[in-house]
Amino acid sequence: MDGDGSANGGPHARGGDEEAYELRIEHVRARPTGEPGEIAVLLETSRGSLEGLLRPCEGRDGCAIYLGGASGGVRGPARGVYERLARELVTSGVTSLRLHYRQPGDLVECVLDALAGCSFLKGIGAARVVLVGASFGGAVAIRAGGLAPLVTAVAALAPQRAGTEQVDALAKPLLLVHGDEDVVLDRAASDDIFARAREPKRLAILSGADHGLDSHADEVRELLSEFVSTHAGDRVGS
Repeated sequence: MDGDGSANGGPHARGGDEEAYELRIEHVRARPTGEPGEIAVLLETSRGSLEGLLRPCEGRDGCAIYLGGASGGVRGPARGVYERLARELVTSGVTSLRLHYRQPGDLVECVLDALAGCSFLKGIGAARVVLVGASFGGAVAIRAGGLAPLVTAVAALAPQRAGTEQVDALAKPLLLVHGDEDVVLDRAASDDIFARAREPKRLAILSGADHGLDSHADEVRELLSEFVSTHAGDRVGS
């Protein structure tokens, strides 16, 4: 990823009432976090400030955006898989952006956050983005993935059904991962999403895993690493 330019744009999404919601990125601030290779970014938008942790990969145009559950968070399930992948996938040519929602739990606002993340990454040179979301964030990723042309693939970990009504229009590679002992969101949610989604798609059911997927952390990391690398990695930017 080259440069440190700001992004301007007007991402939009539609709620259940078909009202259009718009968001503009008005200013971008960045500072080191103290973690080697990581930058804290603040996207000042027309709907409030959106924070994220950026781990850029110079000279590459592939990125991943990681989205938390209904209460937000940037570490991810499966023992902090987002944090691990952000560090590891730099070697595969992937820039990572872990987003803090402005309004956790609000589907439309969180979809706008994901779209704003795409707009910001495009502004600094991205050409491909994989969206990865967990639980509520899985629905956010699926909804935003259908709206953003920059998105090349979507992964959803233990996703909820609500918000995935338009998954049949996604028409991009989709990875679903669910534990068969999830008592928060039954695996039937992923079964249903998978049945409605178009190819290419993959459903991985992890035997003995609960909603947090901690017992299968390494398997989840391997699944996501392969998926993100395939759709966003290892290509020199022009």
